[in-house]
Amino acid sequence: MPQEIERKYLVKGEGWRVPGTGVPYRQGYLSTVPERTVRVRLIRDKGYLTVKGVSVGATRAEYEYEIPADEAGEMLDKLCERPLIEKTRYRLEHHGLTWEVDEFDGDNAGLIVAEVELDNEDQAVTLPDWVGKEVTGERRYYNASLIAEPYTGWLVKDGG
Repeated sequence: MPQEIERKYLVKGEGWRVPGTGVPYRQGYLSTVPERTVRVRLIRDKGYLTVKGVSVGATRAEYEYEIPADEAGEMLDKLCERPLIEKTRYRLEHHGLTWEVDEFDGDNAGLIVAEVELDNEDQAVTLPDWVGKEVTGERRYYNASLIAEPYTGWLVKDGG
């Protein structure tokens, strides 16, 4: 079974930012039920459909398929839950691992999260100096959760 093993962290400072290297992502969800999320994603001129299972620790089942970009766009416009997730993704190498930093826009503006995919949950990770608090397993940071409770709403609710 294909699986994703991923750790997620908040980002601090600007040490990760490399101007001109970010790629805009547009994504939405057909299902945000924790046992099975179904995501549609458009990255430049490529579309993807991804089905993910429930997380157990830092691991969950993941199935991803490339789909025609125009169909991904139609699903995002007509079928996906609102709000859509808009973000710019940056990829950075650090100590042999690829880090993905997502800087969110729209209803989630201000949130910046870094993720690193691993071969196993016990794999040692050397953290870059711009990595802050680990939020692996904290549901509110899942992209699918950001639809029901966008980050800008947290700031109001949490008084920040």
